[in-house]
Amino acid sequence: MGMLRCASAALLAMLLAGGAAHADQEFSAGLKAGTLGLGVEASWKPLKYLDLRVGGNAFTYNDDGAQAGIDYEQELTLESFYATANILFNNSPMRLTLGGYANGNELYMVNDSMQDQDIGGVVYSGAGIGTLTSTTTFTDFSPYFGIGYDFDFKKRFGISVDFGVLWQGDPVVTLVADGALSVDPGFQAALEAERQELEEEMSNFKAWPVLQVGIVYRF
Repeated sequence: MGMLRCASAALLAMLLAGGAAHADQEFSAGLKAGTLGLGVEASWKPLKYLDLRVGGNAFTYNDDGAQAGIDYEQELTLESFYATANILFNNSPMRLTLGGYANGNELYMVNDSMQDQDIGGVVYSGAGIGTLTSTTTFTDFSPYFGIGYDFDFKKRFGISVDFGVLWQGDPVVTLVADGALSVDPGFQAALEAERQELEEEMSNFKAWPVLQVGIVYRF
């Protein structure tokens, strides 16, 4: 939640700045939810056709499922902090969004079933494997491109909708086992083959689809 706290601090700073803004400038703050988790966002519109936004998202999903042929208990941690520039259009709710994310998204997986497993094409005993643990992370900085819509109602309130792609880049995947076979060179080679297969599957998440809906208050 550290990045979300940073985003909240940035939002507060923009609130204070907004109080001193000129009358022809616009400032807003809101809450968002979507494929990046739950978040906060603040925006400042210094020009007629441009606004600047900062925010943060965080959420944790827990699930069970198979990856590269092995069942894991999975924990997906979504955590990001971002800044974007939005190009606005006259008499239209649509905008184009370009920006960057400090990306802390991470997938943590564990298999401690002690069952026999196919590791890199070879079946090993569960007792010899022990617990399998994997972590998948992505680049610290991820560019973002999207299209958004801002709708106003009841004067100060509005709804925002965002569609886009967060480019997370190539995944960094670790896979370790703590059983008796962990010191065996043959098993280590099979484990590396399994890690590479897992990494190939995680490559499907290079481009993370973004769909966010938010409630906005305008000052």
